Amino acid sequence: MKKGNFWALIPLLFFVVVYFIGSYILGDFYALPVLVLFVMALFVAFLQFPKVPFNEKIKSFAKGAGDENILIMVLIFLLAGAFGELSKNIGAISSTINFALTYVPPQFVVAGLFMVACFISTSLGTSVGTIVALAPIAVGLENNIEGIMAIALAAVIGGAMFGDNLSFISDTTIAATRTQHVGMKEKFRVNFKMVLPVAILVFIIYSLMGWNMLDGSVQIKVEDYELIKIFPYILVFVLALVGLNVIWTLGIGIIVAALIGIFTGSIDFLTILKSINDGFAGMFELSVLCLIIGGVVGIIRMNGGVDYLLQMITQRINSKRKAELGIAFLVSLVNLAIANNTITIVIVGPIAKDISDKNGLEGSRVASILDTVSCFIQGMVPYGAQILAAMAAANMLLADKQMPLMSPIDVMQYLYYPFLMGIVTFLVILLRKNKATA
Repeated sequence: MKKGNFWALIPLLFFVVVYFIGSYILGDFYALPVLVLFVMALFVAFLQFPKVPFNEKIKSFAKGAGDENILIMVLIFLLAGAFGELSKNIGAISSTINFALTYVPPQFVVAGLFMVACFISTSLGTSVGTIVALAPIAVGLENNIEGIMAIALAAVIGGAMFGDNLSFISDTTIAATRTQHVGMKEKFRVNFKMVLPVAILVFIIYSLMGWNMLDGSVQIKVEDYELIKIFPYILVFVLALVGLNVIWTLGIGIIVAALIGIFTGSIDFLTILKSINDGFAGMFELSVLCLIIGGVVGIIRMNGGVDYLLQMITQRINSKRKAELGIAFLVSLVNLAIANNTITIVIVGPIAKDISDKNGLEGSRVASILDTVSCFIQGMVPYGAQILAAMAAANMLLADKQMPLMSPIDVMQYLYYPFLMGIVTFLVILLRKNKATA
């Protein structure tokens, strides 16, 4: 390994410091445009080390941005966006919610919301989209059951993070597997064993809480549903689980969703094309951001910044356990600073891959650690998009009733899933056989 250079990290530090301080001052961690800040960081990288020819910096940027895994990741992002938007527009989300709630007894409504959020987030691949879809239902329960809103919103957030972590079309899963050069099926197997016991335990906790709070007299209004509209979600999950390449999986999912939309009269051909285009557009910023981040990291790597980080992190690492803890710590630190788990994985992923290669770690475990730790932090930070989306839905209703607004702390005390998921992940790391690295 060549000698590292701390000053090469200045572009990345510039982004983190400006983003964190600016967001703190504005009181909103989603007010500052991340893409603009990273382009500014890119020009910081261009201006650094004037003795290095500008052409070399451009070549390093192009090599980093044009990395095979980043380009494939961008393509998958676009297809995932198209599938999610098209499925939503044919009525798949509403049918899934109404189907599940139809058969959930009132005493288990909180646990049921958690279960529905798990399924929808796994199908959609987005935690925020799941929360936006389910939060109004959680908030509406307050009209029938006083004092249930905070618990219901926590159940929705927890279930949303379950799917964000596990879904084959989740931004975080795509980023984690592509940066570690592993298949989604392999990562899913490792990840599922880590979080399934947590999900079962949390389901039991919410069931007991609901049983103590409610009785059978509570009525929940549920709209009609069409089972056929749930099929695209199930199909994509099954195809991915049997090992079909995710690009083909999403392509088939888009075609099937379009055919179901036409067959049921939910959507016409032009609307299908518009939905696919809207899905692409929804992923445009993230896709360009991945290219820019890849290019910035390419310049940082050329200048020795990545080598410096590796030296700092690995100088005390003499076992696989410590290597995994180092990766988990790095993910936690970056995610706390920028409050975005997908971008965190895109930033940390290449560094984690270097640590993994140097210490002989299993790629599927590293991908799982990247994804799970980032979802744990993201699901708990009060300034993350997930909690903020839930707060927006809750406070809209409370404002209409002229009642005191809810704070993130009100919901965070019931966020059992993200908290327990984080504990289990670190236990999995700590309890692994502590073999010395090569």
